[in-house]
Amino acid sequence: MSDPVGLIGAGGLRPDPGRAARPEQAAQGGADFAALLKKNLTEVNELQQDATRAVEDLMTGQRTDVEGVILATEKADLAFQTLQAMRNKVMEAFQEIQQIRV
Repeated sequence: MSDPVGLIGAGGLRPDPGRAARPEQAAQGGADFAALLKKNLTEVNELQQDATRAVEDLMTGQRTDVEGVILATEKADLAFQTLQAMRNKVMEAFQEIQQIRV
């Protein structure tokens, strides 16, 4: 995955030297965005692999429940669409940040 902002491998934003960093803010902060994104990518990938396996099993006769195959396929599709929508929002925000004049 490319990192257009350069924050994933660099350890995040650098603190403002004029402002003292408060450790309690870091401890109370949410999950690391990069870790959360990687976790979601892994989950979507697993759902898509499960759906593919379910379709293959249905085609080979190892599975007979069509409803389960449809459910697995729809679940994978919905997860992918959600991930794609999140990516689009992040890219929109990044493009807006690029437009800010400093």
